[in-house]
Amino acid sequence: MADEIPTKLVIADGSLGMLPLDALPAEPAALVVRSSGLLVSLAALFESVWRHALPLSLSSGEQAVMAQEPGPDAVDLQILSLLLAGLTDVSVAKELDLEARTVQRRIKRLMDLSGATSRLHPGRYASEYGLLTRHGS
Repeated sequence: MADEIPTKLVIADGSLGMLPLDALPAEPAALVVRSSGLLVSLAALFESVWRHALPLSLSSGEQAVMAQEPGPDAVDLQILSLLLAGLTDVSVAKELDLEARTVQRRIKRLMDLSGATSRLHPGRYASEYGLLTRHGS
């Protein structure tokens, strides 16, 4: 979740984008952007907003609220376990049925929380302190 976004934006496969144009409410319009420097810039804008976004969790009433737990949750621990097993971000995402960007964002957050200088440092920390468990134990 992001506090502010500069514009609505849709990017498909990195080769096509759409920006809504300010038009009369009865006449919606959008600018279609094909592969170009402008599309690269729009993708960079999205990535910048995504980097500063906060994770969400759903309450039992299906209402979205910001996650308040500062430490790793169960999904973070699964991600760390799979990274320690040697899986790539894409493989971890497939294994946990997540988007690759979600996995990357969670890894970045864990690195920030632990002050890690490498991607495996949070995993070593979690393993040393018994936060990771083996499947079936």
